[in-house]
Amino acid sequence: MAASSFSVDISKIRDGVPEARADFVAVEEPLEIRLGYSTPAGPTTRSISITMRTPGNDHELAAGFLYTEAIIQRAEDIASIETCGPPAPDSGNHNVIRVDLLPEVAVDLGKLQRHFYTTSSCGVCGKTSLDAIRVALAQPIKDVDAQFSRAVLITVPDALRKAQHTFDETGGLHAAAAFNSKGDLITTMEDVGRHNAVDKVVGSLLLNKELPANKLGLMVSGRASFELMQKTLVAGMPLLAAVSAPSSLAVQMAVEFNMSLIGFLRGNTFNIYAGEERITE
Repeated sequence: MAASSFSVDISKIRDGVPEARADFVAVEEPLEIRLGYSTPAGPTTRSISITMRTPGNDHELAAGFLYTEAIIQRAEDIASIETCGPPAPDSGNHNVIRVDLLPEVAVDLGKLQRHFYTTSSCGVCGKTSLDAIRVALAQPIKDVDAQFSRAVLITVPDALRKAQHTFDETGGLHAAAAFNSKGDLITTMEDVGRHNAVDKVVGSLLLNKELPANKLGLMVSGRASFELMQKTLVAGMPLLAAVSAPSSLAVQMAVEFNMSLIGFLRGNTFNIYAGEERITE
């Protein structure tokens, strides 16, 4: 299993007095995603992304990334996902993953419209325009059948927090979870990058043949950004809930695509920024 945290020796200052002790920090390492696909000239392999991530659930991360970027449209497009390359000397983690698609899958890398060097803090760095971010699979949510009660929504942050096992050790990871109308967490993921945590959730649902997830909501431990709204939408989820604030573009996208957006979901309070018709008493 990939290491998601490791111990370091630190000096902890308490009331001006140093104390030598061990502490755990979250692992952050680059992951290169390579795509194998067919072209008129024959099979080819191309490196399409390097992202800083917390090792673990790399298969889900790669699958979710390809899906939310509209490179693939279903799990059946994937022929195989394999780690490759030598292990990293310090951690032993494999930091290259290769996804091979079936020969008949047409690949349009022009949809990506960015240089794939992303950081753990921002998944859209390098995007050329807002139009480039609105991926081909992003279609408005056409119905409001999925509903979430206020009483259920206020239980989800605590459930997510209790599922953050690496955060308990390090205090330094984002988390995302898909949840149903009863407040049950269907899948939970952690990562130093909030966009990676969401891709891991989407990838898990994709590989389990659970997309589009039109009866599920997505809960994130940080803020609600435009990119997280996009990933939620592509996964078919009608609701995104965040512990912190949404951005202006996240609100605009929620309105434009008929989604529900919840912010500042803490304790027994929250703000509804869009899609209030899905929130019941």
